[in-house]
Amino acid sequence: MAHTATPPQIYLTARQRERLDARARVEHKTMTAIIREAIDSFVGPSSDLHRQAWRDATLGQAPGLRALVPSRDEWAGRDARRHA
Repeated sequence: MAHTATPPQIYLTARQRERLDARARVEHKTMTAIIREAIDSFVGPSSDLHRQAWRDATLGQAPGLRALVPSRDEWAGRDARRHA
């Protein structure tokens, strides 16, 4: 899998570095792989981000829903005909 990477610079405490190194050894992974997995678990998979962007763009409205659900006026007309 090819990644376009931007190398961030972060400072870790000695304890954080020790814990990352220990986990990397146990899981037979690099420290950077452990950090990437931690970031992914924090921000979620990209598909979740796309879904959130879609929700934000539509303000919670479902595009195309109007075609499936009658308008309020149509419902009122149906009720009036039914009770007449």
